[in-house]
Amino acid sequence: MPAILFMLFSFSVISQFNMLVKLGGFLFMEGNDSIFFYQKSPKDKNGQYSRCNYLHPFYGVDGSRLTEDFPEDHLHHRGIFWAWHQILIDGKQVADGWELKDFQQKVTNFEYRLQKGAGVLNTTVEWKSPQWKNGLEAFIKENTQITMFPKTGNYRRIDFEIQIKALTDRLSIGGSADEKGYGGFSARLKLPSDVKFSGQSGSVEPQNTAVNCGSFMNISGGFLKGNKPGGVVIIANESNPEPNKSWILRKSASMQNAVFPGKTAFPIPFDKPLILKYSLIIYRDEITTKQIKKALK
Repeated sequence: MPAILFMLFSFSVISQFNMLVKLGGFLFMEGNDSIFFYQKSPKDKNGQYSRCNYLHPFYGVDGSRLTEDFPEDHLHHRGIFWAWHQILIDGKQVADGWELKDFQQKVTNFEYRLQKGAGVLNTTVEWKSPQWKNGLEAFIKENTQITMFPKTGNYRRIDFEIQIKALTDRLSIGGSADEKGYGGFSARLKLPSDVKFSGQSGSVEPQNTAVNCGSFMNISGGFLKGNKPGGVVIIANESNPEPNKSWILRKSASMQNAVFPGKTAFPIPFDKPLILKYSLIIYRDEITTKQIKKALK
């Protein structure tokens, strides 16, 4: 930890990014503005739903808390997270990372640095289960990079690259094994009553099952302090394997999910990690499709 802090202070004047050590994890800031808290240590509620390796609170550009953790309707939901119902080895379910059943994660490496004016967080996380080698060996090694860009105008962009490496043969992951198929990169947001959704072709109405509406989803409404307008755009990178344009959307009491791979489990070869890339754009007032495209250049 001292080495990480030394590196941070060395660049703080140039980058204006700061990392503060807090109980259970790290708070990342740009100047006086909070960006997000990374939950490094396991956190539970009355001994249940233990989880780590997610972002909460996640903040808007005005300092509003945009996310929820342990919501009463779905206690397993947690801020900005990526998780799957089906984790299979040899076709047998060994863990449920979505509902946190037979599932443990441990952050084994943590590094933060400045790179070309952006703050870059790299983590290595082991996935284990009592249903696999009695929980003594990991079956997946996750390497995730989260890149924080300086706030520009009315928005801030954050990129995610999630690399999932199988540590055993015949491993696969999938969403819920029903018609919804939800699983993957998700955001449990504090939803305002006037929440609206729009994709590449315009307005989108949430359905019970996934809607196919392009590579990004703009979730807007009175998200900011005083119910002022703002929102979050979730972008699924075009490089992600298919299916990559399906979305589970909810107007209340749930998460928003960039669906991958759906109900059919996706095999991860032992010698070829699965790489998934996403971006978040957090903004105040409004944002246009043109601005979204410009922000990603």
